[in-house]
Amino acid sequence: MLCMECGATVQKGYTTDVTDLGDCLIIVRNVPCYKCQECNEVTYTGDVVKKLEEIVRMAKSYMNGISIIDYSKAA
Repeated sequence: MLCMECGATVQKGYTTDVTDLGDCLIIVRNVPCYKCQECNEVTYTGDVVKKLEEIVRMAKSYMNGISIIDYSKAA
């Protein structure tokens, strides 16, 4: 798979996703991704995007402030 940003090779890995909702910050750790070896661009699969959206929606409904969630435990 090639990076959509620079065209270099990407590798499977894990990253931390941060969503700023204005009144709260949701941090999801250990999110599976494809990461570019050249520019560090991160790409998620469709399934991961859906799960991240679900995690953020769930966290937003019951928290205020900062929430740190481990993807592997929430998935």
